[in-house]
Amino acid sequence: MTTELIHIRAIHKVVGYLLAIEASVLALCSLIPLYTRESDMFAFLASSLITACFSVLFILFGKNENSRESLSRRDGYLVVVLSWTLFSLFGCLPFIISRYIPNFTNAFFETISGFTTTGASIVGNVEILPHGLLFWRSLTQWMGGLGIVFFTVAVLPFFGVGEVQLFAAEAIGPAHGKLHPRIGVSGRWILTLYVMLTVSCAIVLNICGMGFFDSVNHAMTTIATSGYSTRNASIGAFHSVLIEDVITIFTFLSGINFSLLFLLFFKGKIGKLLHDTEFLYYLGCTLGLSLVLGIVITANTQNSLRESLHLASFQVISMLTTTGFVTNDVYNWPAPVYMILSVAMCLGACAGSTTGGMKGVRSVILFRSLKNEANRILHPNAVLPVRVNGKVVPETTRQTIFTFTVCYVALIAISWIIYIIAGLNMSDAFYAATAFISNSGTAVGSFDAANSFDTTLSWDILSTGAKWYTCFLMLVSRLEIFAVLLIFTPAFWRKA
Repeated sequence: MTTELIHIRAIHKVVGYLLAIEASVLALCSLIPLYTRESDMFAFLASSLITACFSVLFILFGKNENSRESLSRRDGYLVVVLSWTLFSLFGCLPFIISRYIPNFTNAFFETISGFTTTGASIVGNVEILPHGLLFWRSLTQWMGGLGIVFFTVAVLPFFGVGEVQLFAAEAIGPAHGKLHPRIGVSGRWILTLYVMLTVSCAIVLNICGMGFFDSVNHAMTTIATSGYSTRNASIGAFHSVLIEDVITIFTFLSGINFSLLFLLFFKGKIGKLLHDTEFLYYLGCTLGLSLVLGIVITANTQNSLRESLHLASFQVISMLTTTGFVTNDVYNWPAPVYMILSVAMCLGACAGSTTGGMKGVRSVILFRSLKNEANRILHPNAVLPVRVNGKVVPETTRQTIFTFTVCYVALIAISWIIYIIAGLNMSDAFYAATAFISNSGTAVGSFDAANSFDTTLSWDILSTGAKWYTCFLMLVSRLEIFAVLLIFTPAFWRKA
């Protein structure tokens, strides 16, 4: 039994296998420019070769290590943070080598925004990108949707990698019931569902009039609730109510806990879904915010209530799931709309989904805890447990959620100040802080290239320093804050 604090060789071995997967995916992406006869094939092949070389070096360094026995929970946190960072580092190579995003800072920003499913872009005009790079942008979000490590728990066990430690670090949020005692099996089931939803979404979008390439790309970013589009005007470019409805439905589904979706679609257990506290909260937020927003739009525009409710539901679900898709209409709406959408963005959808934000189960526990504390003032001797789905929430879980909430709000405040120092005005700085901590990269105001749909929504207005801070913030928020911040604490590096 090893007594090392950090098992360097085991970590290298795991990261090496992860990079091998990325190298393979990059090589597959080179088939697109081979078919379209565009100029980015060499960029993908070179990127794949460079990534594969580093993958081999990492694997060789840890080849004699039994990572299944060696990896600890502490190692799991390091693997997760390193894998997200390295995936983004090597994933930005196609942009740099092809010279479409020659600046390293911008290329890294675009890539980590993809892998963290934030969807914030620095590209001023995505429609000039070749098909291969457009597909790669969407694929980074699709891979990041369920998490790089969670994706590979269905694969890495075959290489002797400790899946439990990796999964514990990746899924650091509120716990949910297992679909199967073995996490690898659960991972494969969820991955199957993820692929089926993506394929279904692509087929339906294609039937509704979206081209094949656009359908595949938007299906990937819809199910990943991430928001990259192949068009400058996002979903508004298609001018189709039917396509917007399809996106709305599949985005809403992707905001539900995937364990519940699996039980619904594969086991037929609709009761599990309809009696789940978090789902009911998510559904209530969706309906309530859509109704309020629809009324506000109707009162301030020439739209009928039905048209307003259609637009409102699309945008509320897009923001509640932190997807970030927009239509042309959103920029003509009154100022109160942005306040409502910002609230939706912070709340988030369900834990166990591909979304960002606070997550519904945290909000439910937080609200019920605050209600209990108010009742405790009136009845000091009363026993007032917090229950979710009929089960008492442990005090430790409640404390963790309070801590997470404090960190969440503190990061918004700190980021707000940093963005102001970086040169943004107060309102834009607050919006940027809220958007990135929620993993929603929708750009409005000064970031919207003068509100013109001739160019895409762009965060290129940020300074270089602000972009690197934003990259860090996107990673922190995607990994639920604690996984990243833990490695910067002295206690993490001390022996127990």
